[in-house]
Amino acid sequence: MEVLLVILGIVVVLAFIIIGIYNRLVALRQTCNQAWSDIEVQLKQRQDLVPQLVNTVKGYAAHEKSTFEEVIKARQMAVNAGSVQGQAAAEGMLSQALGKLFALAEAYPDLKANQNFLQLQDQLADVENKIAASRRFYNNAVGEYNTGIEQFPANLIAGPFNFVARDFFEAPEGREALQTPVEVEF
Repeated sequence: MEVLLVILGIVVVLAFIIIGIYNRLVALRQTCNQAWSDIEVQLKQRQDLVPQLVNTVKGYAAHEKSTFEEVIKARQMAVNAGSVQGQAAAEGMLSQALGKLFALAEAYPDLKANQNFLQLQDQLADVENKIAASRRFYNNAVGEYNTGIEQFPANLIAGPFNFVARDFFEAPEGREALQTPVEVEF
C-alpha cells in the first residue's frame, strides 16, 4: 500500500510540474501574440500615413511618378504581408521607398515648408519610434518564448503540444542595410 501511495505521489507531483510548464509556455506564447498585435497596430498607422504623405508631395512634384508608384507598391506589399518575415521584408522596402520620397522633398523648398507635410513627417517619425519600441518588445518576448520551449524539461512538453519557435521581426537585409543612406537620382 505504501508503494502505491509513493507512486501516486510521484505521479501527482509530475502532473503538477507538467501543468506548470505547459501553463508557462502558454503564457509566453500569449505574450508573443500580444507583442505582435502591438506591432501590427503601429504598422497599420504607418501604412495609413503613406497615402496622405504621397498626396502632399504629389502636389509639388507631380512629375516624379515612379517614386510615388514605388511608395504605393511598397505600402501595398506591407499591407498584404502574411508572415513575420514577409512583414519585415515589406516594411524594409517601404522604409526605403519613404526615404526616397523624403529625399525627393529636399529638392522642393516650398514642400519642405508646407505645414501639412511637416505634420505628416512628424507623425511618421513618432510612429517609427513606436514601431521600434514594439519591435524590441516583440523580439524580447520571442527570445523568452523560444528559450522556454528549448529548455529541458519544457522541450519534452513543447513538441507534443505544438509549441514551435517564432521568428524575430528583423529586416531581412540586416541592420547595415537600414543604416545605408538612400540614393536618389533626379
